[in-house]
Amino acid sequence: MHWIMLFIVSCCLFPVGDATAAHVGMACHHCHRQGGAASEPVVGCVGCHGGKEKVFSHAMTKRSGEKQFVERSYGRVDSRFWEKNCDSCHVTGCRDCHSDAGLAKPSVAACQRCHNGYFIGWDYSGRAPREDNMRYQRGIVVNGATFLKMLPDVHYLAGMTCGACHSMDSLAEGKKSSKVCRDCHMPALTVLEHQIPAHLQRLECYACHSAWGAQEYGTFFLRFRDRSVKKEFDLVSLNNVEYLRSAYLKKQEAPPLGLNGRGLVTPIRPQFISYYTDIMSARNNGPENVLLAAEWRAYFPHTIQRGSVTCEGCHDNPTRFLLEPESRRIYDLATDGLGLESFWSQKGQRVVNGSFMDAARYLRMAGKSTEYKRVYLQKWKKLLNHVEPSSPP
Repeated sequence: MHWIMLFIVSCCLFPVGDATAAHVGMACHHCHRQGGAASEPVVGCVGCHGGKEKVFSHAMTKRSGEKQFVERSYGRVDSRFWEKNCDSCHVTGCRDCHSDAGLAKPSVAACQRCHNGYFIGWDYSGRAPREDNMRYQRGIVVNGATFLKMLPDVHYLAGMTCGACHSMDSLAEGKKSSKVCRDCHMPALTVLEHQIPAHLQRLECYACHSAWGAQEYGTFFLRFRDRSVKKEFDLVSLNNVEYLRSAYLKKQEAPPLGLNGRGLVTPIRPQFISYYTDIMSARNNGPENVLLAAEWRAYFPHTIQRGSVTCEGCHDNPTRFLLEPESRRIYDLATDGLGLESFWSQKGQRVVNGSFMDAARYLRMAGKSTEYKRVYLQKWKKLLNHVEPSSPP
């Protein structure tokens, strides 16, 4: 019995697997003190980390935004949709994020266990979701998922972890971040784009400096009430799952632009253009691919680079502002019965935490003023004169 107690004490003083952990040397009673229900998510932690328990009152735990979206979309056709498809993510206790390296600060990899796929997190280290078809599920596998290798964020390449901008204090206060771009970077006026006052006054920095953004156009949920029907869809491996999720189109390029809650130009993405099909009803000539929501969100792609797109990437690109001319239209959604004219048309869609840029403002921005022509010529001269050596000297 004595040796069992000795083993327990040694494990508490020196956590197995990491002798350099933040809690090394602490006696057991510091964390395993009496009081507090075992079910509480922060029992044993708040004695030293008081105030941090407030993180459980905000987005990472409550998921109020996600729940409200389900209520106004898929919840209209299935009152238990959230329980069946959405109730497996987000934190329930401190160790959900701090389980690595003896309860140390979370690494990027620890954050990406939940912040993955289409949601912000993967993009920071240069990963983008692949198309759903099994033929595309190849390459490197991390946490059971394959991905497209893209250009990582410059801050990731510099070794910065998520906590550098998302501190525990900010998360406990319900904020998205503890820092903004200009806390560390002041725009250099030697950069041509920074010499235009409108760029500095009306744009978020990441509207220009986000190299790419994962985009999913058309998110489909197919409902199989009769699980045996899945055999006809070659889905035998999914017999115990009521829903199948797929996407119409996935893209990884410079993200579309709109306006955020502050009225500044910012990247936006569909989250989500949502469709629902009840296979049993569809087999009996019932409705399929019913459009339940067409919602976009202003967001911050974690794909920052020093450079930016050329001038025409914004000033001569109406599709990027969801003002796609019919002459440029490739996808005929109306013919496919998808309820929209185009994914890149503002008609029938909305930005839930901002707005689209209206056509009149875009036309003013797209006007080729004297100032625009001057900077445009300077930009191209700079690009043409910047020739990399073909080999080291």
